[in-house]
Amino acid sequence: MSSPLSSVQAARVALATRLRDMRLDAGLAGHELSVACGWHPAKTSRIEHAKAAPTDADVRAWCHACGVPDQAPDLIAAARSADSMYVQWKRLNRAGLRHLQQEVVPLFERTRSFRVYCSNVVPGLLQTESYARAVLSAYGTFHQTTTDIDEAAAARVARSHVIRDGRHRFALLVEESVLRSGIAPASTAAEQLGSLLEVTTFPWVSFGILPIGAERPLWTLESFTIYDEVHVGIELLSARVTLTSPGEISLYAKAFGELAGQAVYGASARSLITAAIAGLE
Repeated sequence: MSSPLSSVQAARVALATRLRDMRLDAGLAGHELSVACGWHPAKTSRIEHAKAAPTDADVRAWCHACGVPDQAPDLIAAARSADSMYVQWKRLNRAGLRHLQQEVVPLFERTRSFRVYCSNVVPGLLQTESYARAVLSAYGTFHQTTTDIDEAAAARVARSHVIRDGRHRFALLVEESVLRSGIAPASTAAEQLGSLLEVTTFPWVSFGILPIGAERPLWTLESFTIYDEVHVGIELLSARVTLTSPGEISLYAKAFGELAGQAVYGASARSLITAAIAGLE
């Protein structure tokens, strides 16, 4: 697997290349463009080497200096697209954790097929409110944003109605270690695991567990969700990454397929869940 940031960087490099080619086509040296734009030559160099992301104003000034102001809207759109692919949690958390849960509701509603792999905790779509509260509390404490944990937990459960309405299809994979993560108190974990036993009986849900110690085609990956064939959402420690490149989507779909082939399902999966519940007693 390549880094989930590869397509993000590729988008930034592609934009930088377009800007550099525009300058060359205009017959301008780097220092000449810098003078025309009213900034230090180092800024031009950093933009052209994808070391710095240009603002909307930067792109407009660049296009104006090169004599092609009409190209600014398209380049601004490209710059915004590259920027939206990698968004730091610090920035996302500013509106509150409840908002962070609610903003994905339209995505959940329109997605017909979910493929979810989680290596750390129970997938958000399957979390009980008390378990969600424990997970969000740990997240909020680490990221220093704990003002609306209860509201966020309720919002997370509310958005998860899609797992029960039967109008969507779900293929979910978790590492067996997720069942014993210790992120929540024993009573909360037992309730959550009991809820997982129910979910495994839904005909529109495929729930697989990758057993500890079993042979596998890939190492443990970052948690990710494939929404239809449209994009992949990846949760890193520092940021949320959104991939829309067909090649990147195919790569994660391939990884999901290979991991799914090594997972256990049905009675075998329920046996592992039951054993995890027994281990809490």
